[in-house]
Amino acid sequence: MPPTTVAAPLDLPCGTTLKNRLVKASTGEGLATASWGPSNQHLDLYRRWADGGAGLVITGAVMVDGEHRADPDSVVVTDDRHLEKLRAWATAGTANDTELWMQIDHPGRQSPRSINKFPVAPSAVPMSGRIARYFGEPRELTVSDIEMLVWRFGYTALIARETGFTGVQIQAGHGNLISEFLSPASNLRTDEYGGDLDGRMRVLLDVYRAVREQVGESFPVSVKINATDGIPGGFAEDESLEVAKKLSEIGVDVIEISGGTYVEPLMQGDEFDATGATGQIFFGDHARRVHEAIDTPVMVTGGFRCAADVEKGLDEGMGDLIGMARPMVLIPELANEIIVHGNRERVRLPRLTTHLNSLDDVTESLVGTAWYQMQMDRITDGRSIGGDGLAALRAVAKRHGMRSFFPRRK
Repeated sequence: MPPTTVAAPLDLPCGTTLKNRLVKASTGEGLATASWGPSNQHLDLYRRWADGGAGLVITGAVMVDGEHRADPDSVVVTDDRHLEKLRAWATAGTANDTELWMQIDHPGRQSPRSINKFPVAPSAVPMSGRIARYFGEPRELTVSDIEMLVWRFGYTALIARETGFTGVQIQAGHGNLISEFLSPASNLRTDEYGGDLDGRMRVLLDVYRAVREQVGESFPVSVKINATDGIPGGFAEDESLEVAKKLSEIGVDVIEISGGTYVEPLMQGDEFDATGATGQIFFGDHARRVHEAIDTPVMVTGGFRCAADVEKGLDEGMGDLIGMARPMVLIPELANEIIVHGNRERVRLPRLTTHLNSLDDVTESLVGTAWYQMQMDRITDGRSIGGDGLAALRAVAKRHGMRSFFPRRK
């Protein structure tokens, strides 16, 4: 068969057609209002991405529970208080025949202590490594807690559909709650939600079914899973493949492959040349393995920086869709640059540093996220890309508070 071109449309199992194979993957914006609703900046930012040419744009994580947030400025959708603004957000993000899918999420134990002193998790297993100081000790969820959380995912998905978003993505990767259930390193339960892989994936399957019941068969539902969480004894590729097969069997429309957690941020990559360009495509081999095993469209995200990378991913069967997150923050029109104008230039990502060696290895995830949130803020009012790692560190400290950012050791 001839190679798939990036401009080729893709028909999904639910009947939706994506206009091309490039996806603006989920990136936390940090732009919510004081009441955790979408702001005018969301509208500006997502209109820019929609006009930028991607066939699909996936939002930053929208929280299904206001008490458990991944970021002080996360959007929370749990009731009808933000319906008008959600509709405006959906209208902006679906311009130019763009699909806009709301990513729905619960951070689990990865809810920072600056905003949540009492996080929850499948089991009372705390975060590990030096980053653990930024997170509280999690409480093990009860069965009734889990049932309520499953309902919350379904209800948030319903609001997404009713306000004009054209699909949803369930976040089951990157070490957040559903990912924690999947991993034997963080799920030590002995009831029906733990034990073997069938037990550990039960929450994910229950959430998917709850979402599907609320949105119907013709509404796109995607799931993001890890290839691996990078933790010894944790969720690894063989189990990831089995989860993908099960998701395909029950009717998921797109399965996105990524990887890592806050402890092991594999999704950010760790191989750079002197210019800050990445040296590899992440998770490509595993994504190809999944792609060969199932009929469901596969999306792979991580390390794609230019047209040649995108073409390689499609030509070598890594997936049907290529996700790009940080490059599209730096260049919102990147999809048009690749598809329409044939731009072959590689996007150079900065090698961020706080200039404080004692902090760089601890705060890589926090500072990296904050720096790109700074850029999204700048995009919305016409400023150019700017600021260094130290500026991002100051932004983290301001948003989370110095006491939480440098907590006392126990």
